[in-house]
Amino acid sequence: MTRREEMLREMGLMPLWRLRTDRVHQAPELARAPAETAEAGSIAMPEARVQADARREVIMRMEWAELEETVAKCCACALHTTRTRTVFGVGDGNANWMFIGEGPGAEEDAIGEPFVGQAGRLLDNMLAALDLGRHANVYIANVVKCRPPGNRNPATVEAKACEPFLQRQIDLIKPRLIVALGRVAALNLLGREVSISSLRGRVLDYKGTPLIVTYHPAYLLRSLTEKAKAWEDLCFALKTMQGLRAGCALPQPPSPRSGGQ
Repeated sequence: MTRREEMLREMGLMPLWRLRTDRVHQAPELARAPAETAEAGSIAMPEARVQADARREVIMRMEWAELEETVAKCCACALHTTRTRTVFGVGDGNANWMFIGEGPGAEEDAIGEPFVGQAGRLLDNMLAALDLGRHANVYIANVVKCRPPGNRNPATVEAKACEPFLQRQIDLIKPRLIVALGRVAALNLLGREVSISSLRGRVLDYKGTPLIVTYHPAYLLRSLTEKAKAWEDLCFALKTMQGLRAGCALPQPPSPRSGGQ
């Protein structure tokens, strides 16, 4: 038996094809050691990587109810110590559209639903402009499920701890189009440092799903002059979705001009 198999057996995950009824309660514990190791700045040991891989395997087999319960009990990173509620997501589980932000704020933490308050009302208006609503052919989620203190950006270790949850949500929904709301969401979905200006008006790819980037509603509340650009992005997203439904080629960004600005 390999070391990986030994560790999986110790954690109650062998044989791999038998799903355990108590794994909802095991998943948070599976993640605690790798997250704490990374948070301390140490290089993850092979055992920690095995734990993280095993946790991911369990999460990737979960259905909606089990996934939501696991998120509610999660203690994979330090954010669980300061949260009021986890913020799982909201919307249509079979939606064509998926909107992904960075993380809950104070009001979301209190209520347990993403994008409430002023930013949420603006997002609802943005959806209404597309003849959509948060419960009508739309699913809304965040990169992290717990509020970062002070509404700071999620740390890398926090986003990595939540990544399997978000990936499983995407796998279950199978959206036709993902809209990343803001730089933090785009960075985590694309896996590289990005600027919104460099990505606007382009159809990108997230593991085979088309992805479009626009501004976060909270940013638009602080930068009213950017709302016109956000409207352009929504029009581009709608055009892209129409093309996806019709089976047409996706719109491409213009070719860069040689010797130009």
